[in-house]
Amino acid sequence: MRAAPLFRISWRLAGWIFAHQLEKSHPAHVVAWWELRRLPYNLIVGATSLLTLSVFYAVAFGCERSIGVPLGMPRPPLLVLIAVVAYWIVVNVFYTCGWILELLVARLWRVSTPIFGPIVFTLFTVVSVVVTLVPAGLVIFLAIFTSCRGL
Repeated sequence: MRAAPLFRISWRLAGWIFAHQLEKSHPAHVVAWWELRRLPYNLIVGATSLLTLSVFYAVAFGCERSIGVPLGMPRPPLLVLIAVVAYWIVVNVFYTCGWILELLVARLWRVSTPIFGPIVFTLFTVVSVVVTLVPAGLVIFLAIFTSCRGL
């Protein structure tokens, strides 16, 4: 029965991550709200990235075993590390756009935005996860429909 406490902790964490802002839309509160969620966001996108990389390596290994071509593996392999670092930078710049967008909405429309942050955070997180999974889907599609021979 260890799953029940773990489920409650996960539920509370999710509740905190996606909670509405309690303060008014003071710029410092908005930035703090977003920055407190940067680590969970990076963990979510990072876990998705690990899944994508795992799919890439599994497809490359499977194709290499079947026909001798590691489909999906860049040459040289150092490009994987460069791509991961570049993607991490892009994802975090994208994340920073969330609180910038919220501050702009609050300023331009002169409204309090305590509900806006969680909505945009959720959308940014979902889009980031989907974009992170797209390469895995493409390499699977390519491997299946070309019998691991590539384009």
